[in-house]
Amino acid sequence: MSETATVIDPYAPARPLGGSTDAPPPVRHVCIVGGGSAGWMTALSLATTAYGPRLKVTVLESPQVGIIGVGEGSTPWLRRFFETLGIAESEWMPACHATYKSGITFEGWSSKPGFERYFHPFVSMLDNMTMQPFVDNVHARLDGANVHAHPDRFFVAAALARQAKGPRARADFPFDVWYGYHFDATLLGQFLARKAADRGVTHLQRHVNQVLLDEHGDIAGLKLDDGETLSADFFVDCTGFASLLNGQALQTPFIGFGENLFNDAAVAMPTPLDGPLESQTVATALRHGWAWKIPLTRRQGNGYVYSSAHCSADEAETELRRHLGVLDADIPARHLKMRVGRMEKIWHRNCVAIGLSQGFIEPLEATALLYVQVTAAMLVEVLEKRALGPEAQAQFNEAMRQRFENTRDYIVAHYKTNSRTDTAYWRANAENMQLSESLKGVLMTWMSRKPLVAGLKAGRFGQGYPAVSWYALLAGMGVFPDAEDLAPPTAEQARHDLAAVDHFIARSVRHFPDHRALLADIPPGNSHQLLQNYAW
Repeated sequence: MSETATVIDPYAPARPLGGSTDAPPPVRHVCIVGGGSAGWMTALSLATTAYGPRLKVTVLESPQVGIIGVGEGSTPWLRRFFETLGIAESEWMPACHATYKSGITFEGWSSKPGFERYFHPFVSMLDNMTMQPFVDNVHARLDGANVHAHPDRFFVAAALARQAKGPRARADFPFDVWYGYHFDATLLGQFLARKAADRGVTHLQRHVNQVLLDEHGDIAGLKLDDGETLSADFFVDCTGFASLLNGQALQTPFIGFGENLFNDAAVAMPTPLDGPLESQTVATALRHGWAWKIPLTRRQGNGYVYSSAHCSADEAETELRRHLGVLDADIPARHLKMRVGRMEKIWHRNCVAIGLSQGFIEPLEATALLYVQVTAAMLVEVLEKRALGPEAQAQFNEAMRQRFENTRDYIVAHYKTNSRTDTAYWRANAENMQLSESLKGVLMTWMSRKPLVAGLKAGRFGQGYPAVSWYALLAGMGVFPDAEDLAPPTAEQARHDLAAVDHFIARSVRHFPDHRALLADIPPGNSHQLLQNYAW
């Protein structure tokens, strides 16, 4: 909700939910337990709304708990967050050592010749010119024609990342490109905290000794380490994997995704930034998981997400150091455990869980902050409408369930379609049959050589990601007939002039600056017109 939104009176009678004629009492005080990116993004979302002037927002942050910050990347939706708040990139990006992100390169997930590496792009208006040749060639190759169908050739974002260009075009080029960001998660939390304080959010640094429940089982207050009790009408759990409120106090069950997402641990370490500053995350398949490489303005973030059932923490650290070429370097490593899955109820009683406390689907597609943003926006909406009854809670939780499970399906598809056979880890992922019916529908439709778009639009499968993402994933992994089974294309199958596609991409990329030059002089103003139609 923007600052210019229509003012809604939170004390006005609300439309009854579930047949009730009694409107719930208004929420006047929300207490967010936990800071970091999740807590402060939520606080700012609540404070920057029509409801904000009549709402007290308190962030209770323990000085004893650090920020996990496993991922330092975002989806394009983070642009919308900052634009809604009126915070310019030129202000927050330098403060958080941030860089631009055009998409993600997947390295070594497939062993099929010609498909060992592919790029998952954030698409642009320009891709409307090359999307149809890509999709047509994909289906021609699925039908057995030897045509070029690797996604990297067809998307401007892939060329931008490859050439270390920034994804914001010069002012005289009237086409927008979706992009995300890389950033220092700790600095982002600190920046958001300062902004929240400027907008009237109360910040208390205290440790919670006990969560107090009333006779109905709702949270009544928090017993703090100084002996005081902090009361509020509504609580937000941003306590990370500990899930102090929603999990521990309210005993909300946790639904794990371990049956088809094996990774449950990570090891991270920084290295000096060296070479071109590419506007991409690189996800490289290793023996028991994958390694991330994220460029910031002052360092490179690295980490290894792996399955503890397939290798030890020491083995993972050694493999990461060898991968980075710093086996004997005196660089400290940070080990993390991940709880992959979701809470059964994101909203339980008078508490909504946001961030890692609500669930996590590993950092492969950088969706953690997206879920923070989406859940916070949904919370603002229900508070503004005073839609706090059982029906509203059920709708809220069902919407979040669908988001988590749809994202899980897309990420599981990366592992299921891998063609590596070098370790038990990768073989187990390829052989995994614990797939949702939705994901089975995507894969069956692809293998039967039918278009995905109709099924995606009808909601039969693959919801949560646009069709282009599924096409980039499955084509990029080389899920096609084997090369020896391909035949020369017919004239109809070879009707697209790929030299013209190459020329169009090359001419378009000329309008985008070098990534470092863009960061040195971030232009004013943002556009999020494309974000209006994103599949989320």
